[in-house]
Amino acid sequence: MKNLLSPWQFTKLKSDLRRRFEALRETVHQHLLKSDEERARLFADRAGDLEDQSVTELLIDVDRAEISREFDELRDIEAALARLRHQTYAVCLSCNTPIPYDRLAAYPTAKRCLRCQAAYEDAHGSRMQR
Repeated sequence: MKNLLSPWQFTKLKSDLRRRFEALRETVHQHLLKSDEERARLFADRAGDLEDQSVTELLIDVDRAEISREFDELRDIEAALARLRHQTYAVCLSCNTPIPYDRLAAYPTAKRCLRCQAAYEDAHGSRMQR
C-alpha cells in the first residue's frame, strides 16, 4: 500500500530528516573531538588515586553511551531516507498500512504505526522507537 502523504508533507518530512541528519552528524563530530581531548587530559592525570580513576572510567562510559545513542539515531535517519527513496516511507513495516502524518511529524523515523509499534515493544520487552 502506498502512503497517503501530500506532496507538501512528504517534502517537509524529507527536509526535516535531512536537516536532523546533518545536525546530528555535526554533533557526533564535535562530541568525538571533545571526547578525545577530554580522554587525553583525563588519562594524563590518571596517576591520581582510585577515586579519580573511577570518575575517569565513568566519564568514558557516559561518552560511549552518548555516542552510541547518536549513532543509533543516525542509522534510523539513514533508514528513513532509504525508505523515502524506495517509496516505502510512511508505510508500517509490520501491517503495511499508512503511518499518519501526525505520527511522522512527531517522530520522522517511525517504522511502524502506533498499534504495531506497541505490539513490537511488548514482544521485545522494551519501549524503543515510538
